[in-house]
Amino acid sequence: MNISNNQYGNVDVVKLPQRLIMENSTAIRKDLLELIATGHRHLVLDLGKVAFVDSSGLSVMVSALKAAHKTGGTVALLNLTDDVRALIELTRMHEVFQIFADEQAAIDQINQEVAA
Repeated sequence: MNISNNQYGNVDVVKLPQRLIMENSTAIRKDLLELIATGHRHLVLDLGKVAFVDSSGLSVMVSALKAAHKTGGTVALLNLTDDVRALIELTRMHEVFQIFADEQAAIDQINQEVAA
């Protein structure tokens, strides 16, 4: 597995690798879609260690979001580095993803939304 995750209630915090690029995007997409398919519908993608994202990496995040939405789930982004934040804003992905700077706040909010 190319990712690691920890589950907190209904939410899985998924740590992504340092580079989210074409070279590893297929494997990461497979891992995320497998998580969603096995019932882990609410993901927080931790990008705190991610230094570089290319278009394939953006596609991975969108694929996960679409798959989660099909199951009634959510995907949020966490700990964006300055470069990744600039890319997310340039591509207007900040309009479709919830973005958090604090892991506990992300977990709490999504768990509250699920419970509502």
